[in-house]
Amino acid sequence: MSVVYDAGALIAADRGERQIWADHEALMRRGFVPWTTAPVVAQVSRSPDQARLRRFLRSCHVAAFDPSEAHAVGALLGKTSAADVVDAHVVITAAARAATVLTSDPRDLRRLSDRLPTPIPVERV
Repeated sequence: MSVVYDAGALIAADRGERQIWADHEALMRRGFVPWTTAPVVAQVSRSPDQARLRRFLRSCHVAAFDPSEAHAVGALLGKTSAADVVDAHVVITAAARAATVLTSDPRDLRRLSDRLPTPIPVERV
């Protein structure tokens, strides 16, 4: 199971919420390395003192915002009249990996996902 973490999942990890850490560790034990995106990291990274967040991210792949994705992200936003570039990038990243998005805000991400040729699962953390 491939997973892409949105900001809510990283915030939960930074707060030390046991459920996200347990789910993360279960994925790792099954051989899956979760993904997040560089823009999501930028949203939640506020201080070098966020040791839990940094430890959590060490066991994740972090997808860059590649210039080749910019048009796809913009087109997806245009289809939904949405404005959150970070959310659209998370959905595009998950779609490219046939992954499930884990988020604290599933409504907006589902709206974006529903406009993809093949929608991806979006689950609440």
